[in-house]
Amino acid sequence: MFSKILIANRGEIAVRIIKTCRRMGIKTVQVYSEADAGSLAVEMADEAVLIGPAPAAQSYLLADKIVEAVRQTGAEAVHPGFGFLSENASFARRLRDEGIAFIGPNPEAIEAMGDKISSKKLAAEAGVSTVPGHMGLIETTEEAVRIANEIGYPIMIKASAGGGGKGIRVAHSDADMAEGFAAVKAEALNAFGDDRVFLEKFIIDPRHIEIQVMGDKHGAVVHLFERECSIQRRNQKVIEEAPSPLLDPETRAAMGAQAVALAKAVNYDSAGTVEFVAGQDKSFFFLEMNTRLQVEHPVTELITGVDLVEQMIRSAWGERLAFGQEDLAIRGWAIESRIYAEDPYRGFLPSIGRLVRYEQPEEGDQGDYTVRNDSGVREGDEISMFYDPMIAKLCAWGETRDAAVTGMARALEDTHIHGVGHNIPFLAAVMDQPRFRSGNISTSYIKDEFPEGFHGLSPDRRQTDILIATAAAMNEIASEASGDPSGRTDWIVLVGGEAHGVSLDYDDDEALTLSLVGEDRALQVSEIDWRPGLAQFRAVLDGEPYTAEISRVADGFVIRHRAARARVRVLSPMVAALYARLPEKIAADTSKLIQSPMPGLVVAIPVTVGQEVKTGETVAIIEAMKMQNILKAERDGVVKAVSAKAGDPVAADDVLVEFA
Repeated sequence: MFSKILIANRGEIAVRIIKTCRRMGIKTVQVYSEADAGSLAVEMADEAVLIGPAPAAQSYLLADKIVEAVRQTGAEAVHPGFGFLSENASFARRLRDEGIAFIGPNPEAIEAMGDKISSKKLAAEAGVSTVPGHMGLIETTEEAVRIANEIGYPIMIKASAGGGGKGIRVAHSDADMAEGFAAVKAEALNAFGDDRVFLEKFIIDPRHIEIQVMGDKHGAVVHLFERECSIQRRNQKVIEEAPSPLLDPETRAAMGAQAVALAKAVNYDSAGTVEFVAGQDKSFFFLEMNTRLQVEHPVTELITGVDLVEQMIRSAWGERLAFGQEDLAIRGWAIESRIYAEDPYRGFLPSIGRLVRYEQPEEGDQGDYTVRNDSGVREGDEISMFYDPMIAKLCAWGETRDAAVTGMARALEDTHIHGVGHNIPFLAAVMDQPRFRSGNISTSYIKDEFPEGFHGLSPDRRQTDILIATAAAMNEIASEASGDPSGRTDWIVLVGGEAHGVSLDYDDDEALTLSLVGEDRALQVSEIDWRPGLAQFRAVLDGEPYTAEISRVADGFVIRHRAARARVRVLSPMVAALYARLPEKIAADTSKLIQSPMPGLVVAIPVTVGQEVKTGETVAIIEAMKMQNILKAERDGVVKAVSAKAGDPVAADDVLVEFA
């Protein structure tokens, strides 16, 4: 077995690989850019080598630097993780030529499957179901529009070398095709150095289901069942689960057999994923094969008990698979939530900065569910603009899907992040929605359920009780801590603008009972874990544990439980009556301004002062996290001022264009 492996990646996947290597007794070398000098992966690895400045193009994407680090440290193999050089056939071939093991598939398999156009042709030859489309290269917008009309809208525009949700658009008309084709080519060239684009029919109300395969260098290939990855935003997976709530045993077996047939057709010899688009009727069509470890691999590990990183290492060493298809079975259900540094209340825009607070849920057996948290950052670390803004992959396993969903919701409650925007409230909202719990999902789920964007969810009855009980308990604890208890037992708790009368009473066991005035019921809060200064309030309400995120404000608290967030005040009846008379503050009018929704770089401002602009016209293009974000006019108007130009760096909320 290898004695030393170099990890040509960063963040959580680097940490994930190090953990398996440690268990196998293999030493690790972590390469890092200047931005990652103090990272958790660097701290955990046995050795670390600086390979360049922060931009990936000057560090993690430089094969020369990786090979030099291998030679310098005496590593015998390279694990590329995912992204960066993980699907670069030239890199894998170079390592092989230099006698360095590549912990991934052979370069010929990468090459065959890496090009989405040729891979579809190979899939068809292997008997795999494929989506109708045009696999030839398309050079001009006019040609793209003509072909789209032949296939029939809607059409998916995809970069041939794409991945990670980048370089994809859906066109519903000629106008969409003309704009989207140019945008995808530009994104593809910028992200992958390859602007080739192809078209395929977009399946209505589709689901994204993928099959995990694993092969060795002796011709054996098995599948480890499926993952459902239909909860996506801008073609980027957000929530994944295994198995899929759609598939029956027959469909699962058919998809698995096709995935194995395709893998065998290209002599596949490592971990890989065959992705399918599936109809609600269980029909399925090949999308692409990812010749690497997937971000969402933990859910497969949780339901099969197989460590995929370990199997990749053993395959690269030349070992035979120690199990056959008949040895594999699905046990329970697992869900993964990708926690990103992005603000769901601002259109999921990237949020960079320092993790001032990062409290992670306890991993392992939690009774009815099990928690796994794959994270590459710690409290105090910085989320950089140079890389993917992922903070963690939070996973929950349960005996049933319902147990896994409930466990995920609780694990999200127990995760606290401060310093950057994060999508935990959104992830929690999905867990609480009846449609998601039913398993009736599709890739349009987020657009369907949040057509106007995410603004949180209104608290249900239990959450309202949580907000009331939490605020009342904190008010009592804070008063005691300050040495100035009021002695009052009757209070008015304002949740938003809604008043709730409560009468407080401490039981002998330190539980707090709140009688709700006029409702003929009471709430009991026990096992309270909070003191002034803590950002999380943990307690048991009427026998059920919960965690709420809190912050102090001038006259009360802002409390969030999952996706429900409200300003809560605990007031005497007289003060509450005065509050009811206060006028609401009117928000500033920004309707005439086009503001940058995120920190980034201006790609173009295609309007000029005095120009008449119609609703829907593009007024600015901002690049952030390697994605081009097109800002459009929300109403007709005349441009009064342009405050930025191509190449300018901008911060969130910077004014780009002002209308008269």
